[in-house]
Amino acid sequence: MNATLEAPTAPVSAPVAQVLQEHIVEIVSDAGEGAQRCGQSLGAIAAKMGNGVWNVEIIPAEIQPPARSVAGASGNRIRIGAGPISNGGDETDLVVAFNEQVLLGRVREGELKPGCTIVLESMWREHRDAAIAAQYAATVGQLRADGYQVHEIPMERECQKIVADPRRGKNMWALGMLCRIYSLDLALGREQVAYALRKKDATVVATNQALLEAGWAWAEAHLALRYRIPAQRATEPQVVVTGNTALALGILASGMEVCAMYPITPATSVSHYLSDVFEKVGGIVHQAEDEIAACTFAIGASYSGKCAVTVTSGPGYSLKQEALGLAVMAEIPLVVINVQRGGPSTGQPTKAEQGDLLTACFGSHGDAPKVVMAVSSIEDCFYAVITARKIAETFNMVVIVLSDASLATAQQPIPRPQFSAEWLAPPIDQSPVPEGARAYDWDPVTGLSPRFVPGQPGGMHTLTGLAHDRASKVAYDPANNEAGLHMRSLKLAALQRALQPPAVFGDPDGDLLVVGWGSTQGAIREAVEELRAEGERVSALHLTFLQPMASGIGEILRRFRRVMTVEANWSDRTDDALINADNRRYSALAWMLRARYLVDIDCWSEVRGRPIKPGSVKAAIRERLTGRAGAAA
Repeated sequence: MNATLEAPTAPVSAPVAQVLQEHIVEIVSDAGEGAQRCGQSLGAIAAKMGNGVWNVEIIPAEIQPPARSVAGASGNRIRIGAGPISNGGDETDLVVAFNEQVLLGRVREGELKPGCTIVLESMWREHRDAAIAAQYAATVGQLRADGYQVHEIPMERECQKIVADPRRGKNMWALGMLCRIYSLDLALGREQVAYALRKKDATVVATNQALLEAGWAWAEAHLALRYRIPAQRATEPQVVVTGNTALALGILASGMEVCAMYPITPATSVSHYLSDVFEKVGGIVHQAEDEIAACTFAIGASYSGKCAVTVTSGPGYSLKQEALGLAVMAEIPLVVINVQRGGPSTGQPTKAEQGDLLTACFGSHGDAPKVVMAVSSIEDCFYAVITARKIAETFNMVVIVLSDASLATAQQPIPRPQFSAEWLAPPIDQSPVPEGARAYDWDPVTGLSPRFVPGQPGGMHTLTGLAHDRASKVAYDPANNEAGLHMRSLKLAALQRALQPPAVFGDPDGDLLVVGWGSTQGAIREAVEELRAEGERVSALHLTFLQPMASGIGEILRRFRRVMTVEANWSDRTDDALINADNRRYSALAWMLRARYLVDIDCWSEVRGRPIKPGSVKAAIRERLTGRAGAAA
């Protein structure tokens, strides 16, 4: 699929573009050189032309790693397709690198396809530091010996014709070059540069547009790489957003008016977007002094009558636990968004993982039932928040929405949501409370009780996080304590009775069912679809509600000869000498399904800090289908 011609030093005749169904391209640089913006812009341009797109940020573990370090690659990975794209795909077809060391990091991580096309900044070959020049020459020589198609490009020299500091513009020159390589509309490129730099001075925008055009012109004249990926114009309006932006838009659309949070990677950009727009619709973003304060602020706002939201990641979620117990005990509705990352402790702040499922469901002091949902796509990020707010206010419960770093910075076009008034909560009830009504007058069937809000005539009561009776009086006697636990648990059962079973992707029965949750959906479905096309009797099931789980799941599981989960959290490898059936740790969802449905469920997991690839899932499924013992990658 990759062209193999070397970039000539002299102008070339116009090559014929190779038509592809999809391609994966990366742009990597040192931190601060703009490779992420270049990749996001490339994805947005392709999406506007009608291509399927999936962008994923490449983020180093350190905030500011040393320049020219193997572990310091910062950038973006873009999968461009002729049809819809639901995940980042497998190995990269073409990579643009601003130095050979960050490129080497991607090679060692196994991210590049054998024979991958490499477009590499050539300034290092003649660097004044002889050691750096020798390091560059040796790396390029080895890459070519290993079969990579290396094109050395004078990016810095060309950028200096327009700007004095190439670090402040090389990304836009590279964007122009990539637009020419992939036959993308230069006019859309200019529009995208103007949008990306809309907060900058007009002179800055004009300079960056000139760099874009210069990169296009240089590739047109000197580079014999041409690809074209057919596009299908959307029949309905689209927006190109990241998962975190979609979460923020969901908060807006849900009618919630307060978001309290403390900055934490990779969740912070939710508040960045809200900070720009929330005030325009009457909302408030509160940046608290810490995670505990953010959670209690949101609980206080919610107690006043309208459900609020707090956004965090794994370490912040742990700090919020005591406050969440208060919201459960006092039955105050609250939405908590947890954008998961690698752990434990500070772990891998910039890397992807699904390690918080069990703590979301069960991580509390005492029995504190909470609803737990997981978003599986960027579009789902938007609508799930609306659903979460409705559930929180209907059942006076805490609702946890689990996203993760794989979705947080991923970008793709989705149908533009058409606002519906049904998304919003009704006005706060300020009608007088009937005489004799109690703050926790639990319904014996559903566990639900009417919600009293401050200012409601006749509704005055003492709010407490202590064990209490139906009138909210502190009560330590056994009967009241057990009654409160009973009623709060019944609310989960009441919600569960209203949930519809998830749809099976593929046939309703067969040899193997692959079960997933959260951001793995796209990779799982792509792998299953390819195997089904090869004649395998394999299907997939993806769960949105993890607590409670919908009715009918057990029946679905039992219709398949074998069941396995695919997750981005830890499970023991069965080929380890110490591991056997008595001590194996299963991945989180597998553990929950085995316990609830008493079905022998296998699992495959990968915890490499990156989105799970469809090829890896496909290989794991093949192992199960052929009966070989599966080991985590």
